[in-house]
Amino acid sequence: MKAKALLVMLAALVSSPAAADDFYKDKVVSIVTSTGAGGSYDSMARLFSRHMGRFIPGRPGFVVRNMPGGGNVIATNYMYGVSAKDGLTIATVHNAMPLNQVLGGAGIAYESDKFHWLGSTGPDNSVILVRADAPIRTIQDAMRSEVNLGSTGAGSGLTLLPLAMNRVLGTKFKIIMGYKSSEELNLALDRGEVQARSFGYSSIVSQHPDWLKTRKVRFIAQIGSKRLHDLPDVPLITELATTDEQRGILKLISSPPGLGQPYLAPPGTPPDRLAILRRAFEETMRDPAFLKEAAALNLDVDPISAEEITQMILDIIQTAPDIAAKTRVLLNEGGGFSK
Repeated sequence: MKAKALLVMLAALVSSPAAADDFYKDKVVSIVTSTGAGGSYDSMARLFSRHMGRFIPGRPGFVVRNMPGGGNVIATNYMYGVSAKDGLTIATVHNAMPLNQVLGGAGIAYESDKFHWLGSTGPDNSVILVRADAPIRTIQDAMRSEVNLGSTGAGSGLTLLPLAMNRVLGTKFKIIMGYKSSEELNLALDRGEVQARSFGYSSIVSQHPDWLKTRKVRFIAQIGSKRLHDLPDVPLITELATTDEQRGILKLISSPPGLGQPYLAPPGTPPDRLAILRRAFEETMRDPAFLKEAAALNLDVDPISAEEITQMILDIIQTAPDIAAKTRVLLNEGGGFSK
């Protein structure tokens, strides 16, 4: 009887948080980011790498691994099917990835609802911006005149958003794909190689305040659930819809900004280590030192919990089939998902 009781106690110890606590000692946790170096995803990941270890028992080290390419699909696929499932690898992937799955993007080998989501930095409206010297000044102008708009890959939100606007609203963005990273695209915009791009508004504030100070760019549309306080006169694309069907399609297309910059652990991560990662993520987002450094870097933080972000992603995945199908057809006809 005593032997049986001892075995029960040992089993409890092995499965208890203490076992996971010991696991992280002298280890290094990798944060994979689906974007290149220098962008807002990269900057936030590096900020996490400097603070999150303090909230994990054993205080592991952190490194950031950039894995750009394929419209952010390469890193997302890696986290789903290749990454180790031991709690030592987490990732921040582009917020368009759940939408990309719903729309049947090329090369997808992941299921967003099977990732273990840790939380998000908070919602962040995307904007369509144009150079100040571009031949268009408003979204209505973009419905009459063609303008070159730069992007990365077919599945990226940088492509999906303007492509949806072309197909639903009748804008005439000529989408130039193939840029390897957001920063490479920014250089192309600086050089005048392209005249427009889709971008997260907070990324502009943190990475290119000079664009705002010198009025190098203007904003002609924004994508999100409500207008930003900073851009009260810039219309949401959902406000431009003229039918319920258009509104449903544009609402689906507008879903990524609400996810902000989401963080995840791969399927199969042990539950005890996942609990530690989620708790550490949440505590980091409340930490005064983290928030102070984020403010100094012009990085907005408005946390979304693991439970909330998981539900938001489920809502995207469970979009009404007719709206998803119509959106998929529109984007495929527009060349968004060349196979």
